[in-house]
Amino acid sequence: MIKSLIVSGAVVTAAALASPVVAGPYVNIENNGGYAGGDFLGSTTDFHVGFEGSSGVYSYYVQGGPAYTKLQDVDGETELSGKIGGNVQATDNFGVYAELSFITSDDDPNYGTKLGAKWNF
Repeated sequence: MIKSLIVSGAVVTAAALASPVVAGPYVNIENNGGYAGGDFLGSTTDFHVGFEGSSGVYSYYVQGGPAYTKLQDVDGETELSGKIGGNVQATDNFGVYAELSFITSDDDPNYGTKLGAKWNF
């Protein structure tokens, strides 16, 4: 599955480089923490390098790199993580977006999806 994500990322990157408008490379550092009540459960900090671009009503991004995970009362670990996503701006006030993410682990890789719509007023 990771191989297909890498291939998908390469295809999107190639499409981004071939499209008329490419915003180019960027660095994204992001921390996501989890809490239950007042108790800290864990966090993941991504250190990603990515590419984003747009062409007309479409925009997209591909990013990846190391991720530091830290669970409560457990030593932290460094894994590999990445995201690929995009947006279609259907009208001036309405768009649809999606994201596929992954992170490696000692067991099986973990995957996540995001799908949404945004209305501007």
